[in-house]
Amino acid sequence: MTTVRLEDEAATTRLGQAIAPRLAPGEAVLLEGPLGMGKSTLARGLIRALAGPDEDVPSPTFTLVQFYETDPPIAHFDLYRLERPEEAREIGLDEAMDVGAVLIEWPGRLGGDLARVLGPDRLTISLSEAGDGRDATVSGVGTWAEKIERLVEGGHD
Repeated sequence: MTTVRLEDEAATTRLGQAIAPRLAPGEAVLLEGPLGMGKSTLARGLIRALAGPDEDVPSPTFTLVQFYETDPPIAHFDLYRLERPEEAREIGLDEAMDVGAVLIEWPGRLGGDLARVLGPDRLTISLSEAGDGRDATVSGVGTWAEKIERLVEGGHD
């Protein structure tokens, strides 16, 4: 686990951009933190790094999920409005994991054992307020345990 200081919105975007080329099919990126911490900003940076800078990347707060034909394909889930963990399956979580990677805001709504639901390869980023900026606490399991070391060693800017 490591903490990355994010001075501003641009730094949050750059962290997403740095993660994007390391993402592989079957992996999950989990974004945690209170409202307004920059989860959607980080997600937008990651998706645009894969899809191109002009890609429209709305927050899926109301649609619950947005799918992007990138390499790898990515599905961006916002689970804030879920009432039951099973609803994630109903909106395509399993299928998205089968064909590509997933980016999940509010992963706590999945409940239970994340390894069982999402598989062994997960990156978790917890965003919190830190003075005028944010801190991103980054941890990973499976393939992301090593990828984090390379991410931090190479810098995220």
